[in-house]
Amino acid sequence: MASKSTPTTVSNKKINPLVGIIMGSKSDLPIMSAAQDFLNTMGIASEIAVVSAHRTPDLAIEYAKTARARGLRVIITGAGGSAHLSGVIASSTTLPVIGVPIKSSNSMDGWASVLSTLQMPNGVPVATVALDSAHNAGILAAQIIGTSDNDVAKKLDKFKQEMRDKIINANK
Repeated sequence: MASKSTPTTVSNKKINPLVGIIMGSKSDLPIMSAAQDFLNTMGIASEIAVVSAHRTPDLAIEYAKTARARGLRVIITGAGGSAHLSGVIASSTTLPVIGVPIKSSNSMDGWASVLSTLQMPNGVPVATVALDSAHNAGILAAQIIGTSDNDVAKKLDKFKQEMRDKIINANK
């Protein structure tokens, strides 16, 4: 991973990523790509990388410490097993961190991941979404960005209205 974000090209314009999406293993990509997919629908540029708290701890800390300077405003982390990635990242940055616990073969049906992501000590908050719910992490990241970006806020309003309409139409 380079210490500089690679701009994303959208409509022939280069946009620096606002959201970093990192995971402990490449095998987490099918889950974590849902966050990037949602952010793409909102027009929010993101970067995605494998950064392990256990196998590459120095890289994880460097990623967190350089994130703000690289233009990131939110970091989404996803990890299975003992899932220390979210806590390591949150302890090394003041940016909001959203943790996605991932069900894996070594996480006791996902509970180890959930508890390791959720149970942070005071001073090291991690907003935690449901097991394997990177889509919700993408929504939450967009909502954080939408607090200061009216275009994103309007797209989120439309997204929420479409969800409401879908339920109302299902009852017709």
